[in-house]
Amino acid sequence: MYIGFDTSNYTTSFASFDGKNIVQSKKMLRVKSGERGLRQSEALFQHTVNLPEVMSRIETSDITAVGVSVRPRNAQGSYMPCFLAGETCAEAFAKAAGVPIYKTSHQAGHILAALYSSNRLDLINEKHIAFHLSGGTTEALLVTPDKDEIIKAEIIAQSLDLKAGQAIDRAGVMLGLDFPCGKALDTMAQKSEKTYKLKPSMKGTDCSLSGVENKAKAMLDRGEAPEDISRFVLSCVCETVSEMLRRIIDEHGKYPVIFSGGVSSNTMLREKINSEFEAYFALPEFSLDNAAGCAVYAYLKDGRI
Repeated sequence: MYIGFDTSNYTTSFASFDGKNIVQSKKMLRVKSGERGLRQSEALFQHTVNLPEVMSRIETSDITAVGVSVRPRNAQGSYMPCFLAGETCAEAFAKAAGVPIYKTSHQAGHILAALYSSNRLDLINEKHIAFHLSGGTTEALLVTPDKDEIIKAEIIAQSLDLKAGQAIDRAGVMLGLDFPCGKALDTMAQKSEKTYKLKPSMKGTDCSLSGVENKAKAMLDRGEAPEDISRFVLSCVCETVSEMLRRIIDEHGKYPVIFSGGVSSNTMLREKINSEFEAYFALPEFSLDNAAGCAVYAYLKDGRI
């Protein structure tokens, strides 16, 4: 049995993997109504409180190895204090169990969870494109096999300002929804019959999403319906991601494409991408922040594939 820990900005997550099946246990961090996020000190505190609870829900006998995310991405200087909660707990767990611990990044965990969920773990041995779309990241990555880290991810496109998840959450809070707002905004947008002809703001393969928030606020000030504003915001994100992928293919060539991160669970985005491209999406429970990819990482580092 392989165990994974992930203490991201908004979810405390614990998972087990037996080489075939993954069991997950999660708890969202609490964000006060009307607020758009948490201070790192508050996130770290909540993770510390949540970890015993999420761990108690999963059987942890016969452990072979432990995997844990300790940084946002595998890049020099990449650091967030909230990952210390998972790292400390994983260290203690591995030491008590007398098993090895393997440390990776939150981003690598997202990619591996998406590959597992879409039944494409074989892509760890091939070059492929991975989109990581969340509140903190809007990036397209060229992923290649790596002897030490299993996969190496190089940024080939990104948002130059607001991230996709930020645009969604800020619009949602503006409309009175609780943070994080992705699922509720998705549901609200389905009630709209409006269509929008949009031209994404691009600079090469990179995008800009800062204008989305301003336009959504202007729509609200004009008294437009919340469901129409929701559809506008999500339409902007969908069109922008589609244009990013289109330009990436033109520049880098055609490779298998995998989507991960919470924004990737959006209904409109999946429909848009699947209508135009051949791509793989993780199931929603593996798109959102999770420790599943960390458990898979421990499995892979242990030499089982």
